[in-house]
Amino acid sequence: MQIGSLIRRAAVHFKDAPCLVEGDRVVTYRDFDQLTDRLGNALLARGLAPGDRVGVLMPNGIDCLVAYYALAKSGLVRVSMNTRDTMADHQYKLGDSGCRAVLKVDSVPDLDVEIAVNVSELDAVIAAADAGPCAVDRTLDAPLRLGWTGGTTGKSKAVTLTTRGELAELSAFLTDLVPDIRAGDTFLHAAPIAHASGAFFLPSLVRGARSFVMSKFDPGEFIALAARERTNMTFLVPTMLAMIMEHPSLAKADLGFRRIAYGASPISPNLLKKAEARFGKVFAQSYGQAESPMVITCLKPNEHDRIGSCGRPFTICDVDIFDDDDRALPPGEIGEIVCRGPQTMAYYWGKPAETEKAFRNGWLHTGDIGKKDEDGFFYILDRKNDMLISGGYNVYPREVEDVLLAFDGVVEAAVIGLPDEKWGDRVHAVVAGRADLDATAILSFAAERLANYKRPKEIDIWPELPKSAANKIMRRIIRDKIIKGEKP
Repeated sequence: MQIGSLIRRAAVHFKDAPCLVEGDRVVTYRDFDQLTDRLGNALLARGLAPGDRVGVLMPNGIDCLVAYYALAKSGLVRVSMNTRDTMADHQYKLGDSGCRAVLKVDSVPDLDVEIAVNVSELDAVIAAADAGPCAVDRTLDAPLRLGWTGGTTGKSKAVTLTTRGELAELSAFLTDLVPDIRAGDTFLHAAPIAHASGAFFLPSLVRGARSFVMSKFDPGEFIALAARERTNMTFLVPTMLAMIMEHPSLAKADLGFRRIAYGASPISPNLLKKAEARFGKVFAQSYGQAESPMVITCLKPNEHDRIGSCGRPFTICDVDIFDDDDRALPPGEIGEIVCRGPQTMAYYWGKPAETEKAFRNGWLHTGDIGKKDEDGFFYILDRKNDMLISGGYNVYPREVEDVLLAFDGVVEAAVIGLPDEKWGDRVHAVVAGRADLDATAILSFAAERLANYKRPKEIDIWPELPKSAANKIMRRIIRDKIIKGEKP
């Protein structure tokens, strides 16, 4: 089975029913099939060959999804990129993955690739292209797309995802997460397509649902659209849900959500309680990571009495808790969450040593610390690699600390996550150095060098930072002091 075959089949089944909506633009199922054929043919006509990597740096919208699935049809490998990242991030991802081309927003300057197509050029490129079917088959285990994750150094690794994994994720969603999605439904894409929300497009497509894409999330607009369009399903990160719950228009809005999926970061029990009181028992949590996209465990709507649980394993996924010697632990014991199944990555792109470390004895080691109970529900307790998740985005402390340490006069820096109902982890920094350090100046310095979701919300200046006997800065002690309101 090829991803392109799913699109062609949907065009036959659902014909001129709306597939995608963005503002006043409506693309039918037949339109989507034709647009992806034409763009795929256009890219191949420019000299790209199956297996070549192509970056996609585009905002939420129909064009982004056309680009994604044109690459799937043409045998090209999509390299996911984020419009919120910095130029340095863009160049790193293009270079590390060996991209020959990029489809990008016009506002981003020229990037170091052979072929660049701006969003403003897409219509002309598509109109001039061969209208015949674009169908370059790839083997199930050949690269389909590259996602990104990061390590403790803060440098991202490209995660190689395959057609086998994509089809497994699709099956998992339709079996466990959104099993009742159907023709006539509307799925409201408010979160970034380049992030988790994009995973819900194929389930919507194969079942004949309409995907309504917001170009940018705004809680008031979300509520208005959900009411006007009678949307049935959506995906939100907890930060977005918190903003919706705080918006004054929610109280009188006539909404009819049948399923609200959430994930990408922890949710506070208080926020979930308030959301269930407003929307009902419609929430379903998905726990995954870049190496096992969206699919490790699922907490279904009728299971949210398990406070703090991330759910039971998806049907297609095997999940367990291992100790440091890779031995399975009994219920209640704390260890590392591991998983295996067809949904996992194939390998880290160009990093065999890291791949071998992540996969041991056939199990993907997630780096998350957790436990399971007697009924098979899993609980995430901490993250081994100190990664923060703020507003659904991964933030790696070391990367932020390196920027802070580049400020003249900063000698020590630690970045931690403070619990926040809206953001999940609120990025907070503590620095030490010269006596005349100014927090406002450091924040401005960081703002020029970091994507906005990575920037500390606040910076404290301490005389010095606590360290271990090995002279390593103790982030946990710093975090505990700040939470307790203790002075350094």
